[in-house]
Amino acid sequence: MKKLALHWQILIGMGLGIAFGILAASMGWNEFVKDWIYPIGKIFVNLLKLIAIPLIIASLIKGISDLQDIAKFRSIGGRTILIYIVTTVIAVTIGLLIVNVIDPGSGVSQETLDKLTAAYSDNSSVQGKLKTATATKDTGPLQFLIDMVPDNIFAAASKNGSMLQVIFFVIFFGISLLLIPQEKAKGVKEFFDGLNEVVLKMVDLIMLIAPYAVFALLANVVVNSADPDILLALLKYAMTVLLGLILMISFYMMVIKIYTGRSPMNFLKAISPAQLLAFSTSSSAATLPVTMERVEEHVGVEKEVTSFVCPVGATVNMDGTSLYQAVAAVFICSALQHDLSLGDQITIVVTATLASIGSAAVPGAGMVMLVIVLEAIGLPAEKLAIGLALIFAVDRPLDMCRTVVNVTGDATVATIVGKSVGKLGDPKPQNWDDHYGK
Repeated sequence: MKKLALHWQILIGMGLGIAFGILAASMGWNEFVKDWIYPIGKIFVNLLKLIAIPLIIASLIKGISDLQDIAKFRSIGGRTILIYIVTTVIAVTIGLLIVNVIDPGSGVSQETLDKLTAAYSDNSSVQGKLKTATATKDTGPLQFLIDMVPDNIFAAASKNGSMLQVIFFVIFFGISLLLIPQEKAKGVKEFFDGLNEVVLKMVDLIMLIAPYAVFALLANVVVNSADPDILLALLKYAMTVLLGLILMISFYMMVIKIYTGRSPMNFLKAISPAQLLAFSTSSSAATLPVTMERVEEHVGVEKEVTSFVCPVGATVNMDGTSLYQAVAAVFICSALQHDLSLGDQITIVVTATLASIGSAAVPGAGMVMLVIVLEAIGLPAEKLAIGLALIFAVDRPLDMCRTVVNVTGDATVATIVGKSVGKLGDPKPQNWDDHYGK
């Protein structure tokens, strides 16, 4: 009997998790889910985060050393950053277009506004985002460059939030490895080649529990969801964001078809496990090991490209988040009757694009970036908490959806860059039990 494909296993786990979550919520089993079900999902996420830094270090050093030419790396790096900026601008523009056409903010009643304000404006998470955004905004314009350079690589490697610092060090290390005699670099390269293979095999082993983990994660999300009446009141806003995210994925698929000549459906099938994990975990960083494995083995992008494009994308490419910010900013201003000019809308494009790059190391980046955007377009300080309260109830499910777009964007850009530099070949998938028992 043919083994069920991984993406189908994960989809079944997601469906059962949602169904069980609904049952558990109706039966009052919230504590049972929290104490006995959710830990399985949390362990899975921790395992993925555990190998993220070792994977970046091993694969990026191997990728750079295999290039054997700094000029090739410069070409890959330049194309990657340029394409990421372009896709971010496109994402924000799509968000602005659909939110201005649909105008979901016009349908929010004063009663709903008062209810949301009372429920969430004093929420500790909302207040925390406001404080983090204020601290971020008060830093200098080049602070993100300062934050990118670590003063202690071991400290940076000890936390996933410092991924950009690790990438900087590894690129520095890899380039230096290219500049020393090959006979002296050989031992180092062989070590990281072996380490890379071990970490990729760890990804395969971790993915064996993925269906059970997404069951646990989604069951926990459902039992902790907000008041259904509040969710219904924000349905028009949520659907506007989802429409924008669908259009963004459609744009990716069009580029894949036109530029690479490959089937968009085959591409989506290849990266679907990474997309489903992104949805379940709401974390591009946690999904990174799977994204890299799928893009390399199942799409056919060579390691020299995936080892740079995917980790950088997980930290600075936030197309889904940037699109959401555009929709959320206009929605909040409309609901609070704060008029926006054409100049304000252009400001949203510029600010959201820059914020997606500059706030990569900030925890809870999506809402923090939104506060920065709202302040840039002049929303009064006293209305910021109300604005966040207005969308807070649906932020988690929308965060899950926009993370899918973020990960899809990373995979798409890796494929485009791979094609542009002649590093896109045939898929060569590996199974967890390859070489087992030999």
